[in-house]
Amino acid sequence: MAEAATRLPVKNEAQSTDRPAPWRPFDNLRREVDRLFDDFQLGSLRSPFGRSLFDVEPFWRGEISWAKAPAVDVVEKAAAYEITAELPGIEEKNIDVRFSDGVLTIKGEKTEEKEDKSKDRYLSERRYGSFQRAFRLPDGVETDKIAASFKNGVLTVTVPKTPEAVRSEKKIPITKA
Repeated sequence: MAEAATRLPVKNEAQSTDRPAPWRPFDNLRREVDRLFDDFQLGSLRSPFGRSLFDVEPFWRGEISWAKAPAVDVVEKAAAYEITAELPGIEEKNIDVRFSDGVLTIKGEKTEEKEDKSKDRYLSERRYGSFQRAFRLPDGVETDKIAASFKNGVLTVTVPKTPEAVRSEKKIPITKA
């Protein structure tokens, strides 16, 4: 007396309904506007075809703005440290160099206003930006003799070493083990 088993239809939830993706007409526009602002922020680091130079987005993408930090070189010479900052378009009166509690701070502000009145048009542009860089100086510097000079858009800060710091340097020979 074997009863015949009846099979019940089973609905598998893993099956897709083959619905098309929802239509989002503004997604492409948003991507293009975002890319436009990204290109503006990155400046010349983007190619004219809208791709980054190596087709890879840099990990420091949000930190490249000049307004945040200008290019700075720090060089240790025999008798002094030399800090050189490129500050194009900034006037000497808008630069502030200070030393306090072992930290050398360089601040600056750039303001530019352009106004063009012609017969049939009026153009007014304003750009503002500021920056600040701070450097913790090592022990063995003469803080009273720190000097700064500014020429052709380049700020040079010279931090002389103390005579003890200059003399205490010693070359150590390397021997084979």
